[in-house]
Amino acid sequence: MSLAQKKNRTAQLPPNVNRILLVKNLSFKITSEEMYDLFGKYGAIRQIRMGSEPKTRGTAFVVYEDIYDAKEACDHLQGFNVMGRYLVVLYFQTNHKSKRTDLSKEEERVENLRKQYNSMNRDEEYDMN
Repeated sequence: MSLAQKKNRTAQLPPNVNRILLVKNLSFKITSEEMYDLFGKYGAIRQIRMGSEPKTRGTAFVVYEDIYDAKEACDHLQGFNVMGRYLVVLYFQTNHKSKRTDLSKEEERVENLRKQYNSMNRDEEYDMN
């Protein structure tokens, strides 16, 4: 590792950077071995998950062991031409899905709070009399 690379590893990363990359616009013909060869140049890879369903084909998740390797891969491979297609490489953001709540569970929680609040109000009225 060169001195410049070591210096970059001590720099603070933006909050959206993480070890998981979302890769879009992949050729349907690309193999997992070719993905490991392409993304493995930037560091140790923990896992690559390629879309196999009709809705997810042409996309993949690449999980690196080190966050700095993921940042370097994202910086260098964004817009890179692979098999006649330009890659779209993004940091995977987990918070989009986790913010969605089940409507029925939320309605049940609100109803329980209403019951609890109403019973508290009744108790206060009895104490005043």
